[in-house]
Amino acid sequence: MSVIWNPWHGCTKISDGCKNCYVYRRDEKYDLDSSVPYKTQSFDLPVKKNRNGAYKIESGETVFACMTSDFFLDAADPWRGRAWGYIKERSDLNFFIITKRISRYEVCLPEDIGEGYENVTICSTCENQKRTDERLPLLLSFPIKHRMIIHEPMLERINIEKYLETGKIEQVTCGGESGPAARDCNYDWVLYTREQCLRYNVPFYFKQTGANFVKDGRRYSVPRKFQHSQARKAGINT
Repeated sequence: MSVIWNPWHGCTKISDGCKNCYVYRRDEKYDLDSSVPYKTQSFDLPVKKNRNGAYKIESGETVFACMTSDFFLDAADPWRGRAWGYIKERSDLNFFIITKRISRYEVCLPEDIGEGYENVTICSTCENQKRTDERLPLLLSFPIKHRMIIHEPMLERINIEKYLETGKIEQVTCGGESGPAARDCNYDWVLYTREQCLRYNVPFYFKQTGANFVKDGRRYSVPRKFQHSQARKAGINT
């Protein structure tokens, strides 16, 4: 079981992977401005307790942080220190932080980070080769205990061999783009990434096809509700 923790909401578009951002698409439906981030009511969710004094999130759970924003968003700098404090307090939880702002990691750290918190996995998104070669050297160089690569949305064939051969990457995830303006995701790109992972014995996960999926030269329009299940049916996860 996993828990979503969104201590703040909102984002600013900074890369190729943001063209069809879920945060912006959802907020536009309600006439909200996603470019003005705000702290949410669930800011302190990891440390909230029930009437008996026990934590509401049970020990051992996986917590995905900032799924409607970015943990390293500059606008969240005043709030992040407390958020790190919650993460440290709940050393019994496994936190996954997915970011396209890995370049800000080093300036956003608590003083006692050491070689990285044992209960935190940092997942850098890399939607194309350009972003991959910008971000992954940083992911590898910073004090981080657990590292993952996420090609989502995957926008082209991407070579990550030199990063996998370091032995520092624990998993790679691929996924297509959703939404009405979704760009194509080609199955050949996904398989190429999987082949690289197999060579270096790195776990691989195909998360979703995306709305526009290309396989064997044919383009398929996949409804949102089937994008994850169709990816699972491919049977290529390791």
